[in-house]
Amino acid sequence: MRKHIIFILFIAFTSVLFAQQNKQFTLDELIPGGKSFYNYYPRIVEQFQWHGNELIMFREDSVFRVNTLDPDEKDFAFRFNEIQRNGNEKNGNVSNVNFDRDGGDNLIFSTSDGTGVYDLKTGRVISYIGFPKNSANREFSPGNAYLAYTKDNNLYITDGTGKETAISSEENKGIVCGRAVHRDEFGIKGGIFWSPDGNKLAFYRMDETMVADYPIVDISTRIATEKSIKYPMAGEKSHEVTIGVYDIKTGQTVYLKTGEPKEKYLTNVAWSPDGKFIYVAELNREQNHLKMNRYYAGSGDWDKTLFEETHPKYVEPENPVLFVKNNPNQFIWQSERDGFNHLYLYDVSGKLLKQLTKGDWEVTDVVGFDEKGDHLFFISTNPTPIDRHAYSVNVKSGKINRLTTVPGMHNIAVSRSGRYLVSRYSSHDNPGEADLIDTRTGKAVTLASARNPFAAINMPPAELGTLKADDDKTDLFYRMIKPADFDAGKKYPVVIYVYGGPHSQMVQNRWRYGSGGWETYMAQKGYIVFVMDNRGTTYRGRDFEDITYRQLGVEEAKDQMRGVEFLKSLPYVDADRLGIHGWSYGGFMTINMLLRYPDVFKVGVAGGPVIDWKYYEVMYGERYMDTPQENPDGYREASLLNKAGNLKSRLLIIHGDEDPVVVLQQSLQFLKSSIDAGTHPDYFIYPGHEHNMVGRDRVHLHEHITRYFEDFCW
Repeated sequence: MRKHIIFILFIAFTSVLFAQQNKQFTLDELIPGGKSFYNYYPRIVEQFQWHGNELIMFREDSVFRVNTLDPDEKDFAFRFNEIQRNGNEKNGNVSNVNFDRDGGDNLIFSTSDGTGVYDLKTGRVISYIGFPKNSANREFSPGNAYLAYTKDNNLYITDGTGKETAISSEENKGIVCGRAVHRDEFGIKGGIFWSPDGNKLAFYRMDETMVADYPIVDISTRIATEKSIKYPMAGEKSHEVTIGVYDIKTGQTVYLKTGEPKEKYLTNVAWSPDGKFIYVAELNREQNHLKMNRYYAGSGDWDKTLFEETHPKYVEPENPVLFVKNNPNQFIWQSERDGFNHLYLYDVSGKLLKQLTKGDWEVTDVVGFDEKGDHLFFISTNPTPIDRHAYSVNVKSGKINRLTTVPGMHNIAVSRSGRYLVSRYSSHDNPGEADLIDTRTGKAVTLASARNPFAAINMPPAELGTLKADDDKTDLFYRMIKPADFDAGKKYPVVIYVYGGPHSQMVQNRWRYGSGGWETYMAQKGYIVFVMDNRGTTYRGRDFEDITYRQLGVEEAKDQMRGVEFLKSLPYVDADRLGIHGWSYGGFMTINMLLRYPDVFKVGVAGGPVIDWKYYEVMYGERYMDTPQENPDGYREASLLNKAGNLKSRLLIIHGDEDPVVVLQQSLQFLKSSIDAGTHPDYFIYPGHEHNMVGRDRVHLHEHITRYFEDFCW
C-alpha cells in the first residue's frame, strides 16, 4: 500500500512538473492590464533609501535600518501606520515615505490625498497639505511649506492652512500657466520650478492662441462632442512661451525678458543656489543654435549669455545646469558637442574649465554629488551600449572610477558621504538584484533579489547578437526570441518588432534582453520574434542617431533590411512567412517597410503610425526633418501617402480615436490614399483611447494583433 501511495505521489509530482515546464501563457499573464500580469512580473519586494549615511529598507509598510557593515543585521524602525496614529488620522493612509538624503530629521510622507512632514525625533506630524480638488501638476516647495498646482489653465499655491492663492488669472483658455511646454520635448517634464529657499516660484506661461485648434471627437457623449486641442504642425505657427517668477513675500510676478523672436524654445530651467538667478537654455526654432542665458530672478532682466552651441543639424538640450555641491561658482553642463553626451565643468562667468568625461560612450544619467562635492556620480554606456554602469568622477582631478562591474542595466542611490551605494540592476539572465557596494573597496553584498517567475517553466529562449548596418561598418544589436521547443530542422514564421526612431533603444542587457510579454506569447505560438536597433536610435552617439536627418525612414529601412537578409539566411526561417509590427514611430516604420520592400513581408500591423511628417508636431518634426517648406524633397520621400499603391501585404492599422500625439488624420489620410491607389489595408479603432491602449483594453489589443498574424502569416 505504501509503495502504491509513493508511486501515485511521484506520478502527481512529475505531472505537475511537466505541466509547469510546458506552461502556455495567456495574454492576461503577459500584458500590463491583464488580470494575472503581476504573477509573472519580476520585482524586488524590498526598497532602499539613504538617510544620510544610514541605509533604510522598506518591506511593504515596514521600515528597517540596515547595518552597512553587516547588511544581514536589520533593526525595525516603524510602520507607516504609526504616522497615522501620531497626527495624520484624518488625512488618509500613508502610502510612501521619503527620508532626507542629507540626514535631516524630517521625513516626507505621502497619502492619496496629500503630503506631510513627520519629525523622526518627536514622532509627530509637523505639517500636512492636502491636494486641492481638481488640482494637477502638483509640486511641493523645499521643506513642503507650500504646494503649487494647476487647475484648468491657471496656477495656484496653498499652504498647510488650506489658504489658496492664485498666481495667474488667465481667462483665455488658450493661455496656460504652470504646465509642461513645447510638447514635453527637450527633457521638459513640468512647468513649475521652486527656488532653493522656497520663497519664489518660476513657471511657464504658454500662449497657444495663435496655434490652430485641432478637433478631437469624444463619442462617449449622447451626441458626440468636440474636444479641441492645440496642435502645432511642422511648418505651421507654434506657441509662444515666457517664464514668470512669483515672489511669495510680495505677491508680485515678473517675467523674464527673453525678448525676440517669440517663437523659440525655453528649456532646462534652473535656479542658482542663492536664488538670485535663473538659467535658461534657449534654442531657436530651427533647433541648431543654443544660448545658455542667465536672468535676474527679482527683475526678470537678462544678465548675460554664458555660452553658445551650434550644430549644422540640430542641438538638443535635455538637462539643466547642475551646480557643484558646496561650490556655487561652478556648474555641470551635459552636451553632445564632441559627438557623445558628456559632462562639462563651467564657472558662473561662462568659462569652460574642463571636460569631465570623454570617449565613444554616453552619459545617460547624473545621480548627484557626495557631501563634500568632490565626486559626481553618473550612469553611462561605457563599456557597451547595451549595459548601464555607475561611475564617479573627481571634479578637481577628472579621475573616473567605475563602481559597478556585474553586466547589466544598473541604476544607483548613493549615501551622503559617497562611501556606499545601492545598485539595482537586472541582466538577461537575472530578473533583478539590489547590491550594497563599498565604493572604496569595490566589495558588493546582495541586499535583495527578484524571484524568477519563470524558474520552473520551459521558456522561449532570448538570444543576443550583432549585425552590420547598411554602411558595412556599424554594429547593430538584435535580440531573437525562439519557441521553447525550437527545432533547427523546422521552418518558422518570423515577426519583426520594430521601433527604430530617436530616443529609443529596444535591445538592452536587462531581463531577457528587454523582451516583452507579447514576444513570449508569439514565440510559444511557434513564431520567431526579431528586434533590432537600427541607426537613428539613441545611446550610440550623434553620428549614429542623426544619420536620418531630413530623410526619416530611409536609412532605418536599409538597416532593418540587413536584419531581414540575416533572417532569410537562417535555414530554419520561412522567408515566405515574414511579418512586421510596430507602434508610433514603429508604426511608421512598419508601413514604410511594407511599401519600400513590397515583396518581402506577408503581413504587417501598424499602431498609431505617423504617415506623413507634415502632419506631425513642430518640435519633434522640425528637429529631424526641418520644415516642409525648407525640405520638400525630404518630406515627399518620407511620406507614405504617395507610396500607398505599393502595398501588396496584408496590413492592419490600429489607432486610438482620441490620439493627441499622432492624430487620427494621419492614418485616415493613408486610407484615402489607399482607396485612390486601389490597395486594401485593414483598419481598427479603439474608441476613447489616446496614443496607447491602457488597462484591460491593452490585453484586447494584443489579442487582436495576434489574431491578425495567425490569420495571415501562419
